[in-house]
Amino acid sequence: MSAVNRDTKTQATLIALARTRRMQRALAHAYLHRDAPLPTLHSSLGYMTTTARVADDAAAIGHRMAVLGIARLEGAAYIVEELGDDGAPVVYRLHLRGPRQGHLVPLHAWYDHGDDDGEIRARIAALAPLLEPARPIASEAWMLSTRIVQRRALRVAGCSSLPIRKYALQLVVEPVRGVGPSGRSTVTAFLSPHARLAEVWSLSRSGGEPCDLAIARVTFTGIPSGPGLAKDTVVLLTAGWRDEDPDSAV
Repeated sequence: MSAVNRDTKTQATLIALARTRRMQRALAHAYLHRDAPLPTLHSSLGYMTTTARVADDAAAIGHRMAVLGIARLEGAAYIVEELGDDGAPVVYRLHLRGPRQGHLVPLHAWYDHGDDDGEIRARIAALAPLLEPARPIASEAWMLSTRIVQRRALRVAGCSSLPIRKYALQLVVEPVRGVGPSGRSTVTAFLSPHARLAEVWSLSRSGGEPCDLAIARVTFTGIPSGPGLAKDTVVLLTAGWRDEDPDSAV
């Protein structure tokens, strides 16, 4: 027998042996679990949906945003994010016009020399009277739709053997009647890709004016702590926005 034929026969024998051993392991596994119920579709997809707790601090408080007021001359709205027990609130400027329209930018200058809770709250109290208050309106006039743009699995060392799910979640807020301001944004959600429309504020000067500019507050699972804690984001709603490319990520 030539060396070529001997090598070919050895390779075929190894392949057949590996196939036989895989079959033996499969039969042994089936015998050990012969009394277990058949897996349902829900449990068979568990590897895609199962998540893990990061810590046992489910009593912690999530992060919540509120509109502090509007500075029309600046073309901006000021947003305050309360961090629960984690320290001083974070103040943002939401641009209402220009090339940065809809961008939420933190006021870094307020925190350059420290983030003392009392000092930051004193600055917020001094700024609030200078701003025009936003007017809450019925959130039922808008609807929220979500889409998972990307999903990943993260592992945290020393916390759990199960992965922690991370999602790029697109939020689209549109008027129920089809007429009015709309907007969208993309956030990073953890553990669960769920979100809800919590509040909407009109930026019109009075109740009689048509609402062509508004701010929506959307709550989602954005803090991977315990079973997942709520985090807010704000979405600027404008009358000129159109969802021309629904598959594009912001």
